[in-house]
Amino acid sequence: MTDTKNLYDVIIIGGGPAGLTAAIYLARARYRVLVLEKEQFGGQITITHEVVNYPGIGKTSGRLLTETMQRQAEAFGAEFLLAQATGLDVSGDIKTVRTERGDFQCFGVLLATGAQPRRVGFQGEEEHKGRGVAYCATCDGEFFTGREVFVVGGGFAAAEESVFLTKFARHVTILMRSEDFTCAEAAAQPAREHEKITILPFTELLEVSGENGLDCARWKNTKTGEITEYRSKDGETFGVFVFAGYEPATDLAQGVVRLDEKGYVITDGSLKTSEEGVYAAGDVCIKPLRQVVTATGDGALAATELEKYAAMMQRKTGVHPQQPASAKREAPAAPEQEADEAVFTPEMRRQLHTVFGRMQHPLKLMLFLDDRPVSAELEQFVSDLAGMTDKLSVQVAQRGASSETAPCVQICLADDTPTGLAFHGVPGGHEFTSFVLGLYNASGPGQALDEDMRRKIEAIRRPVDMKILVSLSCTMCPDLVVAAQRMASINPQITAEAYDLAHFEQMKKRYNVMSVPCLVVDDDRVAFGKKNTAQLLEFLEKQQTGLYPQL
Repeated sequence: MTDTKNLYDVIIIGGGPAGLTAAIYLARARYRVLVLEKEQFGGQITITHEVVNYPGIGKTSGRLLTETMQRQAEAFGAEFLLAQATGLDVSGDIKTVRTERGDFQCFGVLLATGAQPRRVGFQGEEEHKGRGVAYCATCDGEFFTGREVFVVGGGFAAAEESVFLTKFARHVTILMRSEDFTCAEAAAQPAREHEKITILPFTELLEVSGENGLDCARWKNTKTGEITEYRSKDGETFGVFVFAGYEPATDLAQGVVRLDEKGYVITDGSLKTSEEGVYAAGDVCIKPLRQVVTATGDGALAATELEKYAAMMQRKTGVHPQQPASAKREAPAAPEQEADEAVFTPEMRRQLHTVFGRMQHPLKLMLFLDDRPVSAELEQFVSDLAGMTDKLSVQVAQRGASSETAPCVQICLADDTPTGLAFHGVPGGHEFTSFVLGLYNASGPGQALDEDMRRKIEAIRRPVDMKILVSLSCTMCPDLVVAAQRMASINPQITAEAYDLAHFEQMKKRYNVMSVPCLVVDDDRVAFGKKNTAQLLEFLEKQQTGLYPQL
């Protein structure tokens, strides 16, 4: 007999515009829907500062647009869960979605996992990733303030992000293989006309090199064959930002539904995949245009098809998923104020009360403060946080602490025993959710974890010190922070401390950081880029065998 308490009509994997739109349509039609997102609800568009071509919206940010979408879906009763989907069983009438927080069942599945930045393959790209080669202007642009920057690409992202990079860079040179931009004129024109931007058409980047960052680049004019070598002067390094399109995030779909030769999900006109009851929407699909408006259109179409499928399966099985008691069926309220106008927005408070209700053991938040304003900000943040629940208490362990490590909030058990988790700075922006999950993991029961993986984490017998260097504007950082914290909460030999690099310039210089997230293990091993728990565990295992080089 099926447990309808844990059964959904549809599970949406991916919380970007496509997934959020589908959630609005399905929940409004009174179907029970769960949206799973492994990192940050909103998807790639959250790092876009200005959205000016979404119909009916004069100008907004990607974050505000998707926050509004999520509130709409929640107002109609959609449920949301931060968890990474790890497997799919789509055989039979009732399908199973496996996640790091347990298994969930449903009639229909919507794949809305989006896409991720594509690597180009020039010599030195992998070697210098995080040490001069970057893929996110919002996350890493500030690291190249006052320096030369090269942009690889000729599409929408290259045009838009080049203009954004001029806020930091002394000068931006765009290297594009095509004769001109391949995006809409409205996006290309600001880049063409910008006084700090030079465009080199028919140009292919061949190689980048350098000792402590990039100081040499070679590119080829594909029309004339001419090779140009650029060398920076006076020991100054430069940056290379790659905006060469995206590749679909379809690892989960491999072997489950049909994909094309590039890895995109193959669908029919109704966005149905090769498997009954499984649909796809957004950038994960084969399509000529990847924009927010096309993603939302996909989400709406897939949702209406899934409505029909869920209704059919209810009739066939005689099973009707139970709506949660707290599900709302009302029009959404007006958009809330910006997050920075208050310490905790109503949305944050809803998340917090849910987490506090599940925490098993009380925690003490130990503060180490210096004399900078950011310390006062952290003290206020933590005090307001603890004021919402009896599960948290606050103690100032030290005032006048060294700015090498302060301000810092250390998560301890009620008896002052450190849990190995700490945040240096103020855990706002994209790190708010990761900090809250850290509290949940430290207090127990914590996020669900595969038993084999748990055993491997528990089997680590020597001390492992992990520092995760982040930017609060980076959407890729929380994944690594959460993974490191989860491991530290399981094994007392492991520590996981996150640093907001905006307040720790010395950390940036010490480890020569030019991209985030940056993982430093035991002060002598460094890796860049996001990692989930399985990937982080694999990295530590290789690090122990010496497969990764020292600093």
